[in-house]
Amino acid sequence: MKSNSGFYISRIKQINTRLLNKLLAQKNITAFNGEQGRILHVLWENDGISNQELSKRSGLAMSSLTTMLERMEEKNLLIRKGCPKDKRKCLLFLTEHANSLKNEYDEISEKMTKISFEGISEDERLAFEKTLENVLHNLEKTEQEFSKKQ
Repeated sequence: MKSNSGFYISRIKQINTRLLNKLLAQKNITAFNGEQGRILHVLWENDGISNQELSKRSGLAMSSLTTMLERMEEKNLLIRKGCPKDKRKCLLFLTEHANSLKNEYDEISEKMTKISFEGISEDERLAFEKTLENVLHNLEKTEQEFSKKQ
């Protein structure tokens, strides 16, 4: 069965990131880029989580995440604190500066949603998101199965 869905998803992600970066630049937000915005989004929802949890929730590989977190720390967007329950773990917390950018990021995110779903009904959007959720579930399940075998 031939499908172009992987190609479309990849292209959508690429264009989405470029457009998001342009919208951030229009608002003179230089503290983070589109990819780092994914990290901020997760932390705005779940402040004080570990690197591993952030990797899981953002979908970013630990190798990519490490460098991005260092840059974000340098730009005063987050701080790392030791975990009181597990000294081997480090927890990530947003700074006041990062929290001050949330409203503008939410506005940009809303604009991106409007652009993305222009001409698409609410029912179509919901069905599309449910389908994407199912595809994600299938891929995560298979990835876990591969991990268990290794």
